[in-house]
Amino acid sequence: MISHRTWRYLWALAGGLALAAATGPLQSQTAYAAACENPAALRFSIIPTEETIQELTLYKPVIDYLSKMTGKKVEFYMPTSYASVIEAMIGGWVDVGVLGPNSYVITHDKDPSINVFATYAKRPGHLQEEGPGYRAALITKKGSKFSTIESLKGSVVGLTDPASTSGNLIPRVLFPKVVKMPLDKYFSKLVYTGEHDKSTIAVYEGKVDAAFVATHRFDNVIDRGMVKMADFNVLWESPPVPQDPFAYRGKLCPDLKKKVAQTFLTLQSQPKAKKFLDNVKADKFVPMKDSDYDLIRELRKAKEKMKKQG
Repeated sequence: MISHRTWRYLWALAGGLALAAATGPLQSQTAYAAACENPAALRFSIIPTEETIQELTLYKPVIDYLSKMTGKKVEFYMPTSYASVIEAMIGGWVDVGVLGPNSYVITHDKDPSINVFATYAKRPGHLQEEGPGYRAALITKKGSKFSTIESLKGSVVGLTDPASTSGNLIPRVLFPKVVKMPLDKYFSKLVYTGEHDKSTIAVYEGKVDAAFVATHRFDNVIDRGMVKMADFNVLWESPPVPQDPFAYRGKLCPDLKKKVAQTFLTLQSQPKAKKFLDNVKADKFVPMKDSDYDLIRELRKAKEKMKKQG
């Protein structure tokens, strides 16, 4: 979660901005502030994933370019959970955020003014296919007795985070259609690991019998040399899901939102950002709109229906 010190700072900042808006000498400035927000500094945050935590310094050229494009100081906050990013964006303490598909839909449902503007188009990898989509994959350790979906009945499976799309939502909604029963009935135990790399390593070390992971997150673990593709069986893959959305608060002024979007959509033109794009295995960002994530909404509705039906 965001530290108490950071919260206090953000509250003070919010109060200072509110006071400045209320006591501004010109009525036109006050009217403009009421119509949209043009903060002195932009606050940027990301959901915690293995690639962003391990290579956090690679975001520096992105932050520098965002500052140059918007003419503003950019403050970076690294939270400890998906939920803390959601809370921060809804509360107005974060202006631009990188979310998971499911956490984006949760955020947008709570505050419809928060909208996606882009995502990255992935390069093809070990499991990852080219483009702005990915899949949830069910993996087991090669050489174990768990070599088929049927052999997994009664085993222990790893999930990632309750707000994760591929690590929780898809397994609970789509996989039960494969095995003809709810996830917690098919497996003897469900374990939340917090992250996709931890789920992958848990399978490799035998701490769980299987795990649901995102194809691109799984690829990251292999590329870091922690495991090999030959160490795993891939027993199932979901239909494609849109990649992690980059979103901004709707209350930001239109010209500022445009500059934020252009920062990411032109990032490939910045030589210093190459390491960042290489790190996320992408060549560029592509525009996205809210309706691109309707698949996630359909999955969430299906999950709620399943829950009501017991």
